[in-house]
Amino acid sequence: MNRLVSLALLAACSSKAAPVVAPAPVTEPAPIATPAPAPSPEPARVEPPPAPRKHDAISRAELNRWAVRENIPLYWILDANNDHDMQPDEVASLLFYPSTGAYTANGRFTRDLETAYNRIVAAQKAPRPDATTPEGKRQILVGKDLDQGRATLVKSDLADLSADDKAFVRHMMKVGELIDDLYSLQNGSTGLADKLPADPASHSAFRRNRGPKCVGPATENDPACSAIPGSPKPVSDLYPAELQKEDKFCAALEKRPDAKVLMAPFVVVRGAPDALKAVPYTVAYQTQMTAIAKELNAAAASVKDPAEGPLVTYLRAAATSFTSNNWEPADEAWAKMTVDNSKWYVRVAPDEVYWEPCSSKAGLHLTFARINQGSKTWQSRLVPVQQEMEAAIANQAGKPYAARKVTFHLPDFIDIVINAGDDRGPLGATIGQSLPNWGPVANEGRGRTVAMVNYYQDPDSVAARRGQAESLLGRSGMKDFTGAFEPGLLSTILHEAVHNLGPAHEYMVGGKKAREVFGGPLATMMEELKAQTGAWFLTEFLRAKGIISDELAAQSYADMIVWSFGHISQGMYTGSGERKTYGNVAAINIGFLMDKGALIWDAKGTAANGTDKGAFIVNAKKIVPAVNEMMRVVGGIKARGDRKAAEALAKKYVDGKTVPHKVIQERFQRFPKASFVYSVRL
Repeated sequence: MNRLVSLALLAACSSKAAPVVAPAPVTEPAPIATPAPAPSPEPARVEPPPAPRKHDAISRAELNRWAVRENIPLYWILDANNDHDMQPDEVASLLFYPSTGAYTANGRFTRDLETAYNRIVAAQKAPRPDATTPEGKRQILVGKDLDQGRATLVKSDLADLSADDKAFVRHMMKVGELIDDLYSLQNGSTGLADKLPADPASHSAFRRNRGPKCVGPATENDPACSAIPGSPKPVSDLYPAELQKEDKFCAALEKRPDAKVLMAPFVVVRGAPDALKAVPYTVAYQTQMTAIAKELNAAAASVKDPAEGPLVTYLRAAATSFTSNNWEPADEAWAKMTVDNSKWYVRVAPDEVYWEPCSSKAGLHLTFARINQGSKTWQSRLVPVQQEMEAAIANQAGKPYAARKVTFHLPDFIDIVINAGDDRGPLGATIGQSLPNWGPVANEGRGRTVAMVNYYQDPDSVAARRGQAESLLGRSGMKDFTGAFEPGLLSTILHEAVHNLGPAHEYMVGGKKAREVFGGPLATMMEELKAQTGAWFLTEFLRAKGIISDELAAQSYADMIVWSFGHISQGMYTGSGERKTYGNVAAINIGFLMDKGALIWDAKGTAANGTDKGAFIVNAKKIVPAVNEMMRVVGGIKARGDRKAAEALAKKYVDGKTVPHKVIQERFQRFPKASFVYSVRL
């Protein structure tokens, strides 16, 4: 567990044939005319490039902000020479937009760039919508929602690939496009697209947010904030529309005697409320899934390197699964891929369940990345002690859980190229994932775990995170927060590893799996809580064994505290009332540490930035005892299937007053959250 690629293709123009007009009748033969000499063909007209000019009318940050508002796929990467003048080697054209931008050619800006630039500058200077009208208010809210994201580039330069590899990449991008289209159909956004108004900001919000709902922490609960006037609610294609008229339809489904069949991950629910039935994905979406299978087979056929046999095997197995709805053979083939037998990471399947109202149906996604060999160092450190880690967590969880043999893969490092479907969220991104979630590969610990290592490393993200940390931590707490890559990477590795440790995946209590015991959303939250608590717990385990240094352990604790603040700042529930899994997890972790004295909220203290009043003080000596107790409580709830204890934990820290939610939200929300945008050069 973890956590559209739409290639913007230019539509070919078509025109109707001119009507055929019958010639007028001729009463006598027409004289034979001497044919005129054929005219010389005119040379093709080449549009001259625009005259050189400065592009310094708007700052880099403002250009990227207003490009999003105008739904223009332009990104100013970095002002490398700090001259405040955008230059051809500093820009990128983005994917997932309704248009493409050919912004440079032969080292110079094109007319497309000039058009886009002029439009962005004009938009920044234009009068704002009229706040006295309902439509003006809506547009202002949409702009506010967009501004809570900071466009953050994921750039892949694949120009040096072989022709065969480029063909493979193009097929995978087409797979992403198809996955995106199906995902949009399933989440209900497809049915609302024709209701979009003309303003570009609404189109941009609908594109980024994967539907009309606002998603920013400051706007998601405002019913007037919507990309579509009237704030229509998307109707999920996973369940009958009639059922969704009831606010608690998911709970009603879970109480039915046939709930196990209806709430299975790879089916949709169809029929009238009194005659519901489960329909396999491959039947409900036969046309779409057949097209995905065809493109996966084409991708497999394009791979010519004999060393990529495991990749080809997986692509073909996945293609078969997209027509059979049996995902286990594809999981088996996927689990055999490693950092040693392929330079690519591909996962195309229905997996995570967070995305839909009932947290039961697996979301279709494509993760397409390149393998980063840096994972081998960490694997060499952790593989020898993975059984000891299992024993340590089992000991904390207690009966009836008993330690088992674990053989999972520790995280591979990957550099994301593109994400599609359920993988690409409007704000933030998955930085670690353990899959699959069901079946023999999961049950037997043979799944794959990955850490996405090319996220959040850009200067904008690093600076924003330090500013956020300094707004909440006291000066003493900041001494261990370096903002460096490794402390956060360690916690991600351990989080994903713990998904494979302790009561995980298909563990049953009284013959029931976690989803049946806790209910979908709570089961998902508890599994992620176990994983994140395990990351805290195993940090000391590794330090005590000398696998990591004292300094790295302290830095990782500080990083996890700031990570938790970040998720708390986004709120505990969505605008429609569903749990925010990671927000709940973070609040419970922080609240528990506060109750045990490892974190102290000093309302009169001064934050490290020197201006904010009220700061968290870290009591380093109490962190390890507090974390040990937290692992015992959380692991025990999972081991016993104790739903009442899980609900009590959430009630105390998620809904209670222990954690200063509002203060955390206000300070972190001063900084826009990363909204990842993608560019691929072939």
